[in-house]
Amino acid sequence: MEADLLLCDHAEAVNGKLYINGGGWNAIFAPGLPISVYLAALITLDWNESNIRHQLVAELLTEDGEVVENGDPPQPVRVEAQMEVGRPPGIRPGTELVAPMVLGFQGLTLPEGGYVWRLASGDAVLARRPFQVVAPPAGLPGFPPGTFGR
Repeated sequence: MEADLLLCDHAEAVNGKLYINGGGWNAIFAPGLPISVYLAALITLDWNESNIRHQLVAELLTEDGEVVENGDPPQPVRVEAQMEVGRPPGIRPGTELVAPMVLGFQGLTLPEGGYVWRLASGDAVLARRPFQVVAPPAGLPGFPPGTFGR
């Protein structure tokens, strides 16, 4: 099993397809401000991995590998899910199967720095997607001077 992971402003998985808005970013100008992040994943399974329940874990880590905590009280930014992909009727034996999955995280408040989303199944890391939270450059529209203490 493997996965492709995309960071998005919004995403949905409907009828076996991903619908993505504002996807593919790796930097966000919002240190200390609440943000929403959607993880759009396309999971590819080998024929022999179908019709088996798989445990998935998505978690947010610092670039140093530490678990990120958020909220009040602070809790790890982590979601556990189960997935089982069946074989569609008439598909040729041995065909790889794909399954879209979307996880949404609202109200994350992250300080400036580097982060990575990690998607795993058991001990196997399926995908990693790094990103940066950075202060906006001076004069960026929509951010008054001094918003981020610079």
